[in-house]
Amino acid sequence: MGVEILAQAGLNFELSEEHRMFQQVVREFAQKEIAPVATHYDETGEFPWETVRKMAAMGLMGLEVPEEYGGQGLDAIASALAMIEIAKADAAHSAIMSVNNTLFCFPILTFGTEEQKRKYVTPVATGQAMGAYALTEPQSGSDAAGMRTRAVRKGDVYIINGRKSWITNGPVADYIVLFAMTDPEKKHHGISAFIIETNRPGFSRGKKEEKLGIRASATCEIYLDNYECPVENRLGEEGEGFRIAMTTLDAGRVGIAAQAVGIAEAAYEAALAWAKQREAFGRKIGEFQAIQWKLADMRVKLEAARLLTLQAAWKRERAKRTGERYTLEAAIAKLFASEAAQWITYEAIQIHGGMGYSREMPVERYFRDARITTIYEGTSEIQRLVIARQILGFKSSV
Repeated sequence: MGVEILAQAGLNFELSEEHRMFQQVVREFAQKEIAPVATHYDETGEFPWETVRKMAAMGLMGLEVPEEYGGQGLDAIASALAMIEIAKADAAHSAIMSVNNTLFCFPILTFGTEEQKRKYVTPVATGQAMGAYALTEPQSGSDAAGMRTRAVRKGDVYIINGRKSWITNGPVADYIVLFAMTDPEKKHHGISAFIIETNRPGFSRGKKEEKLGIRASATCEIYLDNYECPVENRLGEEGEGFRIAMTTLDAGRVGIAAQAVGIAEAAYEAALAWAKQREAFGRKIGEFQAIQWKLADMRVKLEAARLLTLQAAWKRERAKRTGERYTLEAAIAKLFASEAAQWITYEAIQIHGGMGYSREMPVERYFRDARITTIYEGTSEIQRLVIARQILGFKSSV
């Protein structure tokens, strides 16, 4: 009777055959092409052009982009599964993929004109160009309404002046979805969105940032000095930028949750394998209760993070048909998965002991990579604020 009720309710915790096959294909690609070079790119900090081009050839740069715009036309669940597998091999590669898919292609597909979709989404989805997303400023991170970048309309162009920081893909981006104030008196209601072509006069980049983790994912500041942006490159209407930014971050947070799951899974599997082979006091360390409990707790957090992430992805996919928001589910998944990844990678190092602290083992990289998932696309503190306002029914400005 219980199973019958679940079936009638439509609850199903199994992936479809298509999703399983896709997951396996991405897993094999990630482990064959990305995992072997992850340490090299982490150490050098070089942008991994060779493997990124292979990812593009696999269609991973335009997962949910309709085929007519050069993408795969897959659903949000497939996208989350791909993120998990790529992040499990290397988080930096998954960060590059995430920006192209959700922070660049998604807002243009959702709010852009037909011409914008064909001109900007198609080359990014097919790997001919790289995209980026510019919201954060040196003095304006979580407080988007405090941004100082200004866009003033003069005839058929907007003159944009300002500075954006921590722009993932910034050093290599051909196009950027950028947010600027068009009416500062209206605060967040005065923000507008624009598609920036980085080869135009008035655009420049700062030095590449040296980061704790995801080191192969290139990040920098960008500067706009009397940059002339054609009116046809405005994304949506004037004053609609904040809504575009927050809607995009909802989608992005599902991707970051998936990234965190992938990192956590890699760390858990490494710790499990180590516990089975490492000996101390004449026994495998996995035979000691202290290690067993750590592994048990790691597995619980990992599975909970995975289910929350796939639930958010499912809700995001349904939203394409219904138009409903999935802000709450995205924030819950991002918060839990990112903090679980941070905890699991910490415990993986502890289980490895001194070797976990050595760069000979990959767990120290997982630990460094996991840290950013609690910060970008909304810190853990902001996720808690979003969740609280959602469940209390308060209007949110973040």
